[in-house]
Amino acid sequence: MLSLIGIVATVWLGVTGQLGLYIHPRYFAFSIIMAVVAAVVVIVSFALSPDEEPDHDHEAETGRKRFWGGASVVVIAASVVALLVLPPTTLTTTTLEQRDLNGSAAALTEEASAELTGGDASKFSVKDWASLLRQGAGAEFYAGKKAQLTGFVTPDTDDPQNVFYVARFVVSHCVVDAQPVGVPVYRPGWQDEFSLDSWVGVSGGLAANPSVASTEGIVIIPEVLAAVDQPQQPYVY
Repeated sequence: MLSLIGIVATVWLGVTGQLGLYIHPRYFAFSIIMAVVAAVVVIVSFALSPDEEPDHDHEAETGRKRFWGGASVVVIAASVVALLVLPPTTLTTTTLEQRDLNGSAAALTEEASAELTGGDASKFSVKDWASLLRQGAGAEFYAGKKAQLTGFVTPDTDDPQNVFYVARFVVSHCVVDAQPVGVPVYRPGWQDEFSLDSWVGVSGGLAANPSVASTEGIVIIPEVLAAVDQPQQPYVY
């Protein structure tokens, strides 16, 4: 039964376009195909399963059957609620706090450096800017460049009053391996405008960080900063 619930949930997420909240798009087709194959296998196994042998120790088995039967109902009900009733949610600051923000950006920097340095900055994603910022270039490198980004709000732990990150999660395979990346934004009093994990769109130039407490050297000085709806695909790849 649990297998069928998982299969139905996978197919449902694929049909409703929400499978991307759990796995990389490159695995969509494979996951749906395997779910269908698994459904056939489970149904056939049920159909071919032998009847139970007579219970010779009826009284001894009755209590155990009731216990495991009740436990199974609870587990199945919880699975149905978790997989089919509750709406899928994206990763947030709670997950980010358990992982290294921009840790993956360091690994991306070397291979992406040449392409990003000479690329069209107006098309850079949060991941691209995070990779560039990890290079440690000074303010003169960013002079004249503008970022236009969308992400969720998470605070700079060194100066949460004045600086926050526009953040996204980079998914390589599935949300289990998702790594957070973010670009710092200097906005004193941002908490009065935006709540934690809310989604914002920001546009502005990059300059030396005015904050004396933050360890971030370069930040976005926003020209436009507004609340936006969470995009249908909140992760980057």
